[in-house]
Amino acid sequence: MIRIIPAETRHLEDAGWLKSYMLFSFSNYYDPDNIQFGSLRAFNDDTVQPGRGFSTHPHSEMEIISIVLEGEITHEDDMGNRGTLGKGEVQHVTAGTGILHSELNRGKGPLHFYQIWILPSRSGLEPSYSQKKFEDFEWRNRLLPLVSGKGFENTLKMNADATIYRSSLEKGHTIHFNMQNNRLAFIYVSAGELSVNGQRIEQGDQARIGKEQAVHMESFSSNTPAEFVFIDVPEGNGS
Repeated sequence: MIRIIPAETRHLEDAGWLKSYMLFSFSNYYDPDNIQFGSLRAFNDDTVQPGRGFSTHPHSEMEIISIVLEGEITHEDDMGNRGTLGKGEVQHVTAGTGILHSELNRGKGPLHFYQIWILPSRSGLEPSYSQKKFEDFEWRNRLLPLVSGKGFENTLKMNADATIYRSSLEKGHTIHFNMQNNRLAFIYVSAGELSVNGQRIEQGDQARIGKEQAVHMESFSSNTPAEFVFIDVPEGNGS
């Protein structure tokens, strides 16, 4: 079963300095039928203007992942971590028993990034922080695992039975992903057009997939690669 959710139905919060497309209930947006998808709890497509951002605030009992598409983000937390991530970099935070952190755009241009929340495999984890830079050639015509709890090498580790992949798929190339029992797949398209088991999805669209033996992905356009994030999660809450 594949459910396609078109871009125009995304919830938009526009505060001027922040433009956020929220794919699941988050902050002031609440829809009882759109709380989570398996253990995927949040996916926000955010654009932050220079000199602005999220001042110090708390989190707990969540795996928090940020993927920078354009611009830069400066992170600071009460564990003593401080760093700036640029295009292609990924950040992972285990909020666990509780953290305080800030995420600010100290750069000269807009910051475009994805913020993703995954429910952890268990509660009461010790908070932790990590970041890693990936190069765009690494995810060309393949699913590159960025953050995972499945033991992939050269990947940020999270405390959840899930994997977040990134891909840039060119015309003439196909990706096949075999689905396991009791697993779900989520796709969000950043650019271009993608065929998912024969169904077409475009920029800003999402696909929520379950009860399929495999997911077959192809690019539609010969000019623009299909850029997308692919997330593999368990059906339940992750525990």
